[in-house]
Amino acid sequence: MRSLCFHSKSPSFAAYSSSPSRPSSVSFPTPRRVPVKNFTDAMIEDIIGNAAVLVMKWNPETSTYAKVTSLFYESKKEARQFIRCVTELQKAMHFLVSEDPTSEKIVHSQSLMEIAMKRLQKEFYQILSMNRAHLDPESISTRSRSSVTSARSSTSDYDDGGATTDDDVRFAGESISEVEHVSSIAMADLKSIAECMISSGYAKECVHIYKIIRKSIIDEGMYKLGVERLSSSQIHKMDREVLDLRIRSWLNAVKMSISTLFDGERILCDHVFASSASIRESCFTHISREAATLLFGFPQVLVAKSKKSSSSLDVFRLLDMYTSISERWPEIDSIFSFESTAAVRSQALNSLIKLSESVRSMLSDFESTIQKDSSKSVSPGGGVHDLTLRVMNYLSLLTDYSNVLVDIVTDWPPPAKSSLPESYFDGPHSEDGPAPVISLRMAWLLLVLLCKLDDKAKHYKDASLSYLFLANNLQHMISKVRTSNLQYLLGEDWISKHERKVRQFAENYEGLAWGKVFASLPENPTAEISPEEARLIFRNFNFSFEEAHRKQRTSVVPDRKLGEEMQVSIAKKLVSAYREFYDAHRLTVGGGRNVALYVRFAPEDVENHLSDLFFGTIDLDGSSQYSSSHRRSSLRL
Repeated sequence: MRSLCFHSKSPSFAAYSSSPSRPSSVSFPTPRRVPVKNFTDAMIEDIIGNAAVLVMKWNPETSTYAKVTSLFYESKKEARQFIRCVTELQKAMHFLVSEDPTSEKIVHSQSLMEIAMKRLQKEFYQILSMNRAHLDPESISTRSRSSVTSARSSTSDYDDGGATTDDDVRFAGESISEVEHVSSIAMADLKSIAECMISSGYAKECVHIYKIIRKSIIDEGMYKLGVERLSSSQIHKMDREVLDLRIRSWLNAVKMSISTLFDGERILCDHVFASSASIRESCFTHISREAATLLFGFPQVLVAKSKKSSSSLDVFRLLDMYTSISERWPEIDSIFSFESTAAVRSQALNSLIKLSESVRSMLSDFESTIQKDSSKSVSPGGGVHDLTLRVMNYLSLLTDYSNVLVDIVTDWPPPAKSSLPESYFDGPHSEDGPAPVISLRMAWLLLVLLCKLDDKAKHYKDASLSYLFLANNLQHMISKVRTSNLQYLLGEDWISKHERKVRQFAENYEGLAWGKVFASLPENPTAEISPEEARLIFRNFNFSFEEAHRKQRTSVVPDRKLGEEMQVSIAKKLVSAYREFYDAHRLTVGGGRNVALYVRFAPEDVENHLSDLFFGTIDLDGSSQYSSSHRRSSLRL
């Protein structure tokens, strides 16, 4: 379905041809000076005579047939002859002026020329207005500029006689659609008429019609794309949902207008007025500048909102807008390359600057939000904190825009290390030189989060849970880094350093949570000891193991791999040592009831209890990572 295909009815030709207000700001080119060649009187008579027959045939003021019939639609061959006659008449007039300026033939020729120009003016209008659907920017822009060039080279030489036939616009070995075929013929006809009128000194009349009709198409296209003039006060009053719809509509408008609307108009303008650079520039500027400036001005109006209402803006939407312009900048710069369209390029660049400033401001606010988080709530079982989830989701999404963020933060001063120890700032580095600003900025934000998590860890009454909390949260950060573009910004060094920290936090947790259980067993489990000593060791083990298991049974490790490594580490230190002691001394404590009284856990029981550790080893959405039978099998040593 064509989104930019227009069929609205155009005003009558009289509204254009009789308009008293003609463009006056354009410096039209001097009519092309035709080299004066020698003409005999007979040749001049033939030229004027042939021109008179054809021109008067198509004079709408003296012929009802000519008034209701289009020359270019009725007969391409006759249209070609008409252009050729006008061209030859102009050459003859130049010769007469140079040889006999008072000749009556000049007056007659000039009269015929005026009638011919009115005819061509009418034809020009009819082709433009009747082919709105075929000359809409989308139809034109589907043809590459190389295709347009091919069309130009394959059409007949208009200097030798102008209008084109159907075969003239078919490309060698290429099959084109019906719409493209019709638009190619129309474009070639418009070009032949424009060149004839410009070379004859009637550029103003030709340009006047072209500007009005084509500008109406651009304006209608922008309206259909939802582009309209909005003030800052109007935007301030919009709900977040409405504003989001406006931004999405604008993003689509930029895509469509650059790829079809303005691009197609530039192609058409360059083609029709190929003979005059100044007219090409004048027409395209008049047609597109106002609409393009309005389009690219929206981001600047949007971010000019008051600080109070800035919460309704989404940094990701602003980055979408920045990306939309920056990725299309080569096309924007090419389409609006004229000096007179510099205002369009400036507006697009100004919007990029304003969007950059807003994004940097929002990133600063985001950092401030992390630092000001004063919640004293802790995650049950030492799990991942909500702040960690929010920050890492935000940053991982943010790095999807790494290509534009690099530009946005390039001139942004890197964060200060403040009074933190040097070892805290584990930013990325490279052997080739300092890390990019965007990498330092991301490393800094993660550091700010880690410092805040250090503060939150102090709120646990159980010191072992503080370390488990730090291990879980840092592990989640690393996982997010590895599965997003953060891995490319921070590098493997950052990941490796923080993985070592996770292992250190896990070891600290293990020592604090299970150290008494480890210490309850002798260094040499199989050494000979008295029954009393064996009973005492079993009693101490029972008490310390039960106490540790009771405290740690609600602990969680959301990361499957980390949870499994911690279980295996505890089991290695505990199960094998207890099994050796159990096998060597179980029978020395006495028989019957004495065994049950002192020996409360078999090695398999210890394994089973440990397999239930970190039962909170679940995904953050609550689904179990792996079964208890799998955990038990992984603990068997």
